[in-house]
Amino acid sequence: MKAVEVKNGIYWVGAVDWAVRDFHGYVTPRGTSYNNYLIMDEEPALLDTVKYDFADITVRNIRSVVDPARIRHVVINHIENDHATSIDRIMEMSPDAVIYITEKGRKGLGRFFDLSRWNIRVVKTGDTLNIGRRTLLFIETPMLHWPDSMMTYIKEDKVLISQDGFGQHIASSARFDDEFIGCESASALDDAVVDYYANILMPFGQIIKAKIAEIEKLGLEIDIIAPDHGVIWRSDPGRILRMYLDMAEGKADLSVSIIYDTMWESTKQMSLPIAEGIKDEGVGCKVIKLRATPMSAAIKEFWKSRGCLIGTPTLNNLMYPSVAEFLAHLRGLRPKGRIMGAFGSYGWGGGAVKEAYEEFKKMRLEVFEPGLEVLYKPSSEDETKCYDFGREFAKRVKECHAKF
Repeated sequence: MKAVEVKNGIYWVGAVDWAVRDFHGYVTPRGTSYNNYLIMDEEPALLDTVKYDFADITVRNIRSVVDPARIRHVVINHIENDHATSIDRIMEMSPDAVIYITEKGRKGLGRFFDLSRWNIRVVKTGDTLNIGRRTLLFIETPMLHWPDSMMTYIKEDKVLISQDGFGQHIASSARFDDEFIGCESASALDDAVVDYYANILMPFGQIIKAKIAEIEKLGLEIDIIAPDHGVIWRSDPGRILRMYLDMAEGKADLSVSIIYDTMWESTKQMSLPIAEGIKDEGVGCKVIKLRATPMSAAIKEFWKSRGCLIGTPTLNNLMYPSVAEFLAHLRGLRPKGRIMGAFGSYGWGGGAVKEAYEEFKKMRLEVFEPGLEVLYKPSSEDETKCYDFGREFAKRVKECHAKF
């Protein structure tokens, strides 16, 4: 794709990655984009770079607007590989440019590049840079989602360059939210936002609330939010801010995700009457088999639901490996505001369900106890117990949901 004007001489000069399907372990079935932005002013400025594999594309896009040798300022909002690894290509073409970066960003970037070659200026929240008719305001956002992260606000145009905040992993010919919704749907975009938040930003809800409050306190008017992945929010930037605040507060659907794996189908057979019991209690339910579902997709479904039931057979007195992997991944995301329960089958000795509850308690999540276990294959009596287990769990989910 070629350069696209975002607003008044501010250009998207990034690249669309239609083919990527694995983004550091996070499945991206729709691909992604690497967004960076060129501001044409008396002293042209480039905000962020792109993943190194796409350096030629961003260089071509920059050249379509300006000779890179004229660039005087390069802002690095985030040093992760998909944003900063083409910085050396940019600096080769823009040798007179100054790099603006946080102190933690400078230290981190120094692990990848010889910084002695470049003129680097460390910035912090409240620092500004005048590039002619425009003023750039820097806002540090540590742990959104790396320690080095910051955002850049273009005062005169009311544009917030938000790095990984407010992004989505979507490869699309649409550069803006209204274009995407016109081609596809608002629900598809919302789903991509939730997917991105659940797998990347879930641990940082309190920080997100604090940073949005800080932006409001600074009195920043925002017409456009331009993230480093996915579409640019121009039709209603307040919409994505509201979505983030809702997610940071732990908003979820009144529903249950049954996330399970099975060895000889017994745990799978338990999941069916459990789901029936949940549905008959008036609560929505989705059943997800782990080995048939990418981890990031299961995490998204967990996050969307107020309640989650984990189904696991016992293997060597422990949880089934795929279930243990899921809970280990979930624990790292530090979820809040969810209620958990567990069920499963066993042969000569149990242990998996007990271990699942130990994991829930480590995560400090509300739990529904006791769990439910059956020996070998569920009998008709066991299936009735499963159905009742599902109904009782759904009742607790409704109680939990009423608190939010």
